[in-house]
Amino acid sequence: MRFTCEKSMLVAGLNIASRTVAQKSSLSVIEGILCHAGDGLTLTGYNMETAITYQIEAEVTEAGRCILPARLFGDIIRRLPEGPVTVLVDDNFKISIRAGYASFTISAESAEDYPELPDVGEGRPVQIPQNVLKDLISGTIFAVSENQGRPIHTGVKFEVENDKISAIAVDGFRLARKTYHTPDQTGWNLSFVVPAAGLKEVEKILADTDEDAFFTLGSKHILFQIGDATLVCRLLEGDFLDWRRVVPTNCPVKLTAHVSDLASSIERVGLIVSEKYKSPVRCVFSDQVLQLRTQTTIGAAEDRCTIAGDGKELEIGFNVRYLADALRVIPSEEVVIELTNGLSPIVLTSAEEKYDFAYMILPVRIKS
Repeated sequence: MRFTCEKSMLVAGLNIASRTVAQKSSLSVIEGILCHAGDGLTLTGYNMETAITYQIEAEVTEAGRCILPARLFGDIIRRLPEGPVTVLVDDNFKISIRAGYASFTISAESAEDYPELPDVGEGRPVQIPQNVLKDLISGTIFAVSENQGRPIHTGVKFEVENDKISAIAVDGFRLARKTYHTPDQTGWNLSFVVPAAGLKEVEKILADTDEDAFFTLGSKHILFQIGDATLVCRLLEGDFLDWRRVVPTNCPVKLTAHVSDLASSIERVGLIVSEKYKSPVRCVFSDQVLQLRTQTTIGAAEDRCTIAGDGKELEIGFNVRYLADALRVIPSEEVVIELTNGLSPIVLTSAEEKYDFAYMILPVRIKS
């Protein structure tokens, strides 16, 4: 196998494909990167759960396949001088690397035992702008569960309907839902759950551009196509929470707050709260004012934030991190705070019609 390509393109491909290389495995070949030189160059990393493949333009003078040592090969390529890099792999799987005056010789492995990647079939792909898909992921993935006792909730549920695409995540204490209204009819009615680990890799590949990404649903896997990269991962199976049933509607108390002001107040009172020193933030919603207080063994904090509306002195406690996480991903300048009573969840929704999201957080009982 012999090919030549630009160092910058090779580095970009290695950076992406290496993210799903297995760290330790009884199958040694998946601890490396599968390199296939044919119609251009293809790099693949696969940990038996998620696979990333990246296409690179290259001048291939001799086709072939081999397993590259992921870390060593990547370190070498990143430190080569800028310009074209030539890689030659002989019949004994010795790799010769040349760029400018620099040259290296290292060992590769045969690709004969590399496992086949999952096949999602020939389904019609759903298209969505990259920046929109990235927002759907970042706006929900923080709320996935880490409890392996309910594996279905360790992923994000996607619901693709005729005119919208929604992403939903739950962890037993909070719920995050974000919806994109498509400009055209999708003609789809799909529902599936993607593991958080795979979605985090998708999020890293996605760019802040309106160029389209595509995803194709198979019976047990999903394939994402993003520019020169493709990612395939296994879907989660099970009964996802009936989220429409648990999110309160028609809450009697509705208030409006500036997201940045509310987030700043939450972050300030949260400075004395940590995993070691836990305590809920006590919120009192008064007329035009939200008072926040918390106290731990290391001290106490108090702040207030201006709001629009009368909270009727409703008092309720929350996990400060859950509130901060939700406020951090809200795209609008203002947020609507919906409340029922001191023992019911708080729901944060959009104050602007162009955004469609809901963040629900369960309260924490507070001492009188």
